[in-house]
Amino acid sequence: MATELHSSLVSPPEYQAWVRLLWLLLVGVGPGSRAQQGTQPQSIKIEGDITLGGLFPVHSRGPAGVPCGEVKKEKGIHRLEAMMYALDQINSDPDLLPNITLGARILDTCSRDTYALEQSLTFVQALIQKDNSDVRCSNGEPPIIPKPERVVGVIGASGSSVSIMVANVLRLFAIPQISYASTAPELSDNSRYEFFSRVVPPDSYQAQAMLDIVKAMGWNYVSTLASEGNYGESGVDAFQQISREAGRGLCIAQSIKIPREPKPGEFDKIIKRLMETSNARGVIIFANEDDIKRVLQAAKKSNLTGHFLFVGSDSWGAKISPIQDQEDVAEGAVTILPKRASIDGFDQYFTSRSLENNRRNIWFAEFWEDDFKCKLTRPGIKYELGRRKCTGDERISRDSQYEQEGKVQFVIDAVYAMAHALHSMHMDLCPGSMGVCDKMDPVEGRMLLQYIRRGSAGTGVMFNENGDAPGRYDIFQYQMSNISNPGYRNIGQWTNHLRLNLEEMQWSGGDRKIPESVCSFPCESGERKKMVKGVPCCWHCELCDGYQYLLDEFTCDMCPYDMRPLKNRTGCRPTPIIKLEWSSPWAIIPVFLAILGILATTGVIATFIRFNDTPIVRASGRELSYVLLTGIFLIYLITFLMIAEPSVAVCAFRRLFLGLGMCISYSAMLTKTNRIYRIFEQGKKSVTPPKFISPTSQLIITFILISVQLLGVFIWFGVMPPHTIIDYEEQKPPNPEFARGVLKCDMSDLSLILCLSYSLVLMITCTVYAIKSRGVPETFNEAKPIGFTMYTTCIVWLAFVPIFFGTAQSTEKMFIQTTTLTVSMSLSATVSLGMLYIPKVYVIIFHPEQNVQKRKRSFKAVVQAATVSTRLSQKSSDKQNGESKIEPDRSQ
Repeated sequence: MATELHSSLVSPPEYQAWVRLLWLLLVGVGPGSRAQQGTQPQSIKIEGDITLGGLFPVHSRGPAGVPCGEVKKEKGIHRLEAMMYALDQINSDPDLLPNITLGARILDTCSRDTYALEQSLTFVQALIQKDNSDVRCSNGEPPIIPKPERVVGVIGASGSSVSIMVANVLRLFAIPQISYASTAPELSDNSRYEFFSRVVPPDSYQAQAMLDIVKAMGWNYVSTLASEGNYGESGVDAFQQISREAGRGLCIAQSIKIPREPKPGEFDKIIKRLMETSNARGVIIFANEDDIKRVLQAAKKSNLTGHFLFVGSDSWGAKISPIQDQEDVAEGAVTILPKRASIDGFDQYFTSRSLENNRRNIWFAEFWEDDFKCKLTRPGIKYELGRRKCTGDERISRDSQYEQEGKVQFVIDAVYAMAHALHSMHMDLCPGSMGVCDKMDPVEGRMLLQYIRRGSAGTGVMFNENGDAPGRYDIFQYQMSNISNPGYRNIGQWTNHLRLNLEEMQWSGGDRKIPESVCSFPCESGERKKMVKGVPCCWHCELCDGYQYLLDEFTCDMCPYDMRPLKNRTGCRPTPIIKLEWSSPWAIIPVFLAILGILATTGVIATFIRFNDTPIVRASGRELSYVLLTGIFLIYLITFLMIAEPSVAVCAFRRLFLGLGMCISYSAMLTKTNRIYRIFEQGKKSVTPPKFISPTSQLIITFILISVQLLGVFIWFGVMPPHTIIDYEEQKPPNPEFARGVLKCDMSDLSLILCLSYSLVLMITCTVYAIKSRGVPETFNEAKPIGFTMYTTCIVWLAFVPIFFGTAQSTEKMFIQTTTLTVSMSLSATVSLGMLYIPKVYVIIFHPEQNVQKRKRSFKAVVQAATVSTRLSQKSSDKQNGESKIEPDRSQ
């Protein structure tokens, strides 16, 4: 037996109780010996042929050092009376255990497992073999020791921790046990608690039902609260395990344990801890009745009425006592209770109980005082002032509030299950016998257990192989608003799956909207969840910014390069494609300038053609003038190609004409300035004219210079054929709503500059020659107008470069650069046209008298003019040097 006891030890808190029990068993101390010492525990004894044990929490757990506290009206007295009512019904039933009377020995556990363990010795004392051979009376005769009653089965206990303690003892002596309220999953272990059965489902079913309720209400962040002991801790463990097995979706914010012996202020600390995760408003509570009441009191004291949303286990059920005077804090609490039916016969029985007809219940007088708030006078006890005296005429339900306790049906079911098992056993072992036969004296516990597990159609109680009843629960909510009778309202059922009427639920203030108990609220559209490490129900919402869209709830991904996110960022949409429109302000100004330039150029060409043989036209070099005017015309024309909608043809013409117009213009001007420079330089040395100064030679030189540009362009065509592209990077601002794809020709900034670079080289070279030819008398040539033209053109293009490259990062880069380029080209063409040809046209049209033949200038005259010009330049230089010597400060 010692070995078996040792194997039954399950946890350190039980160690002291087991040591005490072992000592009592070894020394043979039982209730009989206690009676001799005057310490017999109070118990109810009902005589019968077969005796059943009963364990009920008649009193609450007492304060430190005191085993029992105040009487428990519902959980204790109601249930105890339910057992006695069931016994009365069975004993009066001629068809159930005929000619056999069931008796009982009923004990008070005081809601304390260690105390209940000691009380359970009453049930096993008849099985303990005592050696009385050495005991003699004073006369030398052996003593007559009455045979102790033999308990064949035990009904109880209530709390799981109590049932576990008692089950370990009863298992040693093969006494079957049927509990009416213990739901700890641990008790389903048939290898350790093989003689334990229960008519209520285990908490594993209850935990699943509570989890389903939590999910149905949309909660994903809750706290758990458990009374220390097997019932509370096992219930919470089952809830947590099932929630983990269910996968992502529910997180436990706090898991708090209520000590067996709470210190003052302990419940205030518990409320403070729950408020550390205030978003977890849902509180799953597996606690005894007393702890539930004190939790509600602490919440009310902390002014948190309506904050916590309780989901209570069957220990709360539909009881009034845990919420008495705390109804406002408990409002909205959802509780569950194993499916039961109210026993009308018990109501009639219990409400008819009085002090006179219920003397067998030794605790009934204490219940009477508590129920009617009065005081019974007893011999030797003074009457308590301030409290009315009980008359004895009070009636339950008439003079006090009464509602059948939720587990009454299960107590009756447990008694009937035991009775039916005994009846079946009697039918098999004692056929035709009119009482307990020898085969049932004593009742063999292991055989009785087999009959119990078979179940009985008469009670509707069924057990599985572990002694558990199936899971069937009613779901209640405590409501105070908008109903005629405030109290618990049935809002659903659970039988392997949940049926919950959400529309019938009410919360604080009558609100029908289910409050939220979530760690993090759902993210807005276009926001991703950034999970908090270790807490799968908590996250931070981060906006998918820029060109990202929500790939899934946890990931932002970039849209393809040619797309932008939807406004709600749930996907991507094509980026709109744009081009420079003719109606755009960026196009209107260049087009206007180009049209004016084309009209002016056309007018000059027409005038020159009309007056082709006049002296002014001939003197300006007709052949090169027409070439130069053609280049100016092409410069104006390129504006329209730059603004036109890009296509392969347009892109090809852009490449061809972008640099060609300027190349033609500056090639012609370079040839002119070079001819003048060579003539005057040659005139300083000899009277022999330089080579290649005839009109034909000048045209050949000009076309050779132009051919370099054309060769480069055609090589470019061969290496990279012209085509269009859609540039999605050019107009890609931070705000994707303004993103645009730009339809353009495949010409980078570098290729555009390279296209113009040859023309710029010609322009710079021409400017150099213009500077060198600046001393030539204006009566002989066009060097000075060309010089002014080139100086002004250089200024225009110097302004163009910073504007063009300075806008490379702008979202309107194409528009700005196109406008800048076309305006710069138009201005340079306008400068050339204005400086070189407008004055001539003006003279031709408005002063024809000046358009006459001057005397023919020979090369000798040119040489003389160059010599005079050189001498004048030297004298001027000498004079300046002399003045500088006389007045040195002026040169500074």
